[in-house]
Amino acid sequence: MKELRGLGTALITPFKADKSVDYEALARLLDTQLTGSVDYIVVLGTTGEAATMITEEKREVREFIVQYTKQHPLPNGQNIPLVLGVGGNNTQQVISDLQAMRDVLILDYTAILSVCPYYNKPNQEGLYQHFCAVAEASPVPVILYNVPGRTGVNLLPETVMRIYEAQPDKIAGIKEASGNIAQIKDLIALANSKLKIKNEELPFLVISGDDGIACEIMEAGGAGLISVASNAFPEDFYDIVHKKDQAKQVQYDNMVKLLFKEGNPVGIKAVLAQKGIIQNYLRLPLVPASKDLQEEIQKEMAK
Repeated sequence: MKELRGLGTALITPFKADKSVDYEALARLLDTQLTGSVDYIVVLGTTGEAATMITEEKREVREFIVQYTKQHPLPNGQNIPLVLGVGGNNTQQVISDLQAMRDVLILDYTAILSVCPYYNKPNQEGLYQHFCAVAEASPVPVILYNVPGRTGVNLLPETVMRIYEAQPDKIAGIKEASGNIAQIKDLIALANSKLKIKNEELPFLVISGDDGIACEIMEAGGAGLISVASNAFPEDFYDIVHKKDQAKQVQYDNMVKLLFKEGNPVGIKAVLAQKGIIQNYLRLPLVPASKDLQEEIQKEMAK
């Protein structure tokens, strides 16, 4: 799982005015990631607006990104690792999707990122059984994704470790976006205790899902960051992650707040549009950043 340490970008999906996928813009965005020291890319996660895309569109985007990254290897000659978002609140549908993509996942993806079931609000036992079923069906390792602000449920540290212990060969780690630093530190400590590893890298990755607390999580033993901001600022967030550059993270505090002020990926698309990489279009129910927010972002970028 060394490929999944460091900085991963939760890639946005650019759209045109008619709301079709803008593949020229997607190629430009990928170029910034491939030259910006990003360690891996997360494809079709929530930041990629996958929930508003039909199955065929998602297949086309997956194939485009796989082929483009193969044609544009990293400076070391290797292909950048890819993680695919595969989640939902219908366990059987997630399993069916994994089975349908089995060969593609084995060939082209390092892992999947699977979000906690949303809206249904399962209890901890339901979360445990859901992720065990997903792990059993997945042909590649699974990164759990805890983001209570979106899903309405919080995957607790004890449940996380219970899932890992049930499927140790399948569960790679967790993207923790609860924003609860104490809970994340408790999870890291619990993993250390249960896995009985001292002064070595844990085989279970605890990855920050919040741009604003990456350094603190890594200082506590976290494995890196899956970032929204690195869509636009890959080099700086590489320094934040790999150099634990707390001062640079502080410089981005206000920008990170603006990115999420009107929802994600509203803010980051406004930034990328101002940088000339994409057009500023989203799919309903999301809409582009308000004029006031765009002005705030422009002023912050000027700094």
